[in-house]
Amino acid sequence: MPHDPMPPDPFAGDPEDPSMALGDHDDDADDGPPLGDEERAELLADLTDLAVYQALLEPRGIRGIVVDCADCGECHYHDWELLRSSLEQLLHDGRMRPHEPAFDPNPSDYVTWEYCRGYADGVTESESTH
Repeated sequence: MPHDPMPPDPFAGDPEDPSMALGDHDDDADDGPPLGDEERAELLADLTDLAVYQALLEPRGIRGIVVDCADCGECHYHDWELLRSSLEQLLHDGRMRPHEPAFDPNPSDYVTWEYCRGYADGVTESESTH
């Protein structure tokens, strides 16, 4: 059974669920249009890259990736497993679930996608010259 890094819904199956006041909600109704072939290919490439970045950087103490959010103007810190789970959900469902932000993250424990890409390129270049 795969590990789901998202916490369980504390109101699952509860007839007194406070969200019931919002009316019927069909999760499938929120799905956007299905992903196109190009979007699917990009997500699969991102998941492959993420696995490489984690393998290279986690042993060096890097906990995940930081993303500058254009919507709120703040940095979002994603641990490796949470980011993988979010990308897989987007790939399978066409959308991502909301998630709790990292609690009091240490910014020095996270790097950008660009840093990861550059680091991986540097390792690859170094290995090809030896």
